[in-house]
Amino acid sequence: MTYKTIFRQVMRDYEQAKDNAEQQLEERKAEVYRLVPQITEIDNLLAKLGLQLAKQALADDENGIKQTREEANQLKEKRRVLLKNSVGEDYLTAIYRCMTCSDTGYIHNTHYPGQPVLRCPCLKQRLVDEYYSLSNVKEALREENFDTYDFRLFSTELIPTEGLSPQANMQNVYRLSMQFVTDFDTEFNNLLLYGEPGLGKTFVCHCIAKDLLDAGRTVLYLTAPRLCKVLEDYRFKREEMTAPDEMLTAIDEVDLLILDDLGAEFSTIVTSAALYDLINQRLLMRKHTVISTNLTPAALELQYSERIVSRFLGNYQMIKFFGEDIRVKKKYGGLRM
Repeated sequence: MTYKTIFRQVMRDYEQAKDNAEQQLEERKAEVYRLVPQITEIDNLLAKLGLQLAKQALADDENGIKQTREEANQLKEKRRVLLKNSVGEDYLTAIYRCMTCSDTGYIHNTHYPGQPVLRCPCLKQRLVDEYYSLSNVKEALREENFDTYDFRLFSTELIPTEGLSPQANMQNVYRLSMQFVTDFDTEFNNLLLYGEPGLGKTFVCHCIAKDLLDAGRTVLYLTAPRLCKVLEDYRFKREEMTAPDEMLTAIDEVDLLILDDLGAEFSTIVTSAALYDLINQRLLMRKHTVISTNLTPAALELQYSERIVSRFLGNYQMIKFFGEDIRVKKKYGGLRM
């Protein structure tokens, strides 16, 4: 399965779940009609009253409408009592996986009638879960999380130019990352993790993702090269798409976007402009973003436009990583981070 087919497969699953719920409801209805024939009669009468009500509405017959509604309400109450005394009041209520959207994936905007329907939170999270499965990141989260954070991998030797040791720095990184997660719902913050390769930036991204996913937040992890591929496909292959680009929608809507390895992508004028739009849009929507990069702030200024870098410097907490490559220590030292 590819990113482009995920949406279609997910929506087919929603359709199947909805069909199953409605089939089960029909089977229950047939059972109730057999056990309590009076309910069959009431449902037939209610159907007739519904048609009668429509005709009265067209004729502006207010008195007739009032009388018909009263009659219908009396029948509904009688039906409720019959159900309660036989199989239970809720027996003829469809049992959907998500009662909010009735397994359609979408809900009506009750605050703004007439506006387009909204995606149900269950659909947003389902799509994000599928993206994670495709990228195999979920497997990494089992091993790379705050519970497996190991400070022993980092040197206690003071780095004069930094004013502290790599271990002390990673303790600060741990504290800032935990604070980011703890304050996620009350404080708007963004992180930019930078430093040489192999110092634990991706590991910290995974730690943050794991805790927020466990807390029920929608999180999308993307590498910068993967993001640029999505942006280019949308820019140059839009006409070929048979379904909406759900990845772009998820990038805009998720509670947290993690963009890993910024600077590893092949940057063009198109992708640079799209990257600015993405970053700026999430800032305007107050949606959290965590970015990791091997580039220093000075190198970022050389590779990206001044507009992009100014957004980083003005709206992101810059967290520096330094020290020795811990991947080597993990491989030959027998320690976990």
